[in-house]
Amino acid sequence: MDTTVYRPLDPGSRPGPQSGTTTTAAVRARSLSKRYGTGDAEVRALDAVDVDFAAGELTAIMGPSGSGKSTLMHLLAGLDTATSGRAYLGETEVTALGDKQLTHLRRERVGFVFQSFNLLPMFTAEANIVLPVEIAGATLDRAWFDTLVQTLGLGRRLDHRPSELSGGQQQRVAIARALITKPDVVFADEPTGNLDSRSGAEVLGFLRRSVRELGRTIVMVTHDPTAAAYADRVVLLADGRIAGEISDPTPESVLAGLDALRTLDDAPGAEVRA
Repeated sequence: MDTTVYRPLDPGSRPGPQSGTTTTAAVRARSLSKRYGTGDAEVRALDAVDVDFAAGELTAIMGPSGSGKSTLMHLLAGLDTATSGRAYLGETEVTALGDKQLTHLRRERVGFVFQSFNLLPMFTAEANIVLPVEIAGATLDRAWFDTLVQTLGLGRRLDHRPSELSGGQQQRVAIARALITKPDVVFADEPTGNLDSRSGAEVLGFLRRSVRELGRTIVMVTHDPTAAAYADRVVLLADGRIAGEISDPTPESVLAGLDALRTLDDAPGAEVRA
């Protein structure tokens, strides 16, 4: 069954958490906004967004260039400050934390995966993976490390430096590093942006496995409908607002959703279902 639902960009009808749902939200936003400049020069990168991201799921955020995808992720992860509104990680209000508290939260409860990998070139794959544990001064959970290495197929690459690894292998190391501290949520920003289609599919498969087999929660920003189809749900943004969502996405339903975003402005108040 096609469960695609598209909602209008009317700011008076922003979709929030659905009534009657029992799914726990790992991350949520309430009237979250980010503005740059003032007066006629003001730009609303994010406009009073209400959205929940369920625990134990892979959720993709999609939308046209400039729709607010990365801005939303950065605010939820505490990498940027909101102009107004609130962001929560579990029951912790991220937008109320100071710099020191944010540093602790990002170190202990959040993992990051970026398209540029961000591995330290002088370290081996193993050293890159365990680095967050060492920075936190914590004790490495060797059983968890072994589980990640096995799941991500890195057993024969642990003594290799990044320059000796393929792009897909480097990204798998980055995923293991993001998961090593067992964070509440992993934020992935265009994780396949620098990969060929085969390596990208490999990495996306591992992200999905980390959710289904390892119980992780991932919020992924992507522009690729094929990548989004690996998610449990797709959240659509346009002009800094939530424009709809797609459950159990396929590449075709995601493309249809993106096409619908281009027509909603021509029919204010309309609701499109496919």
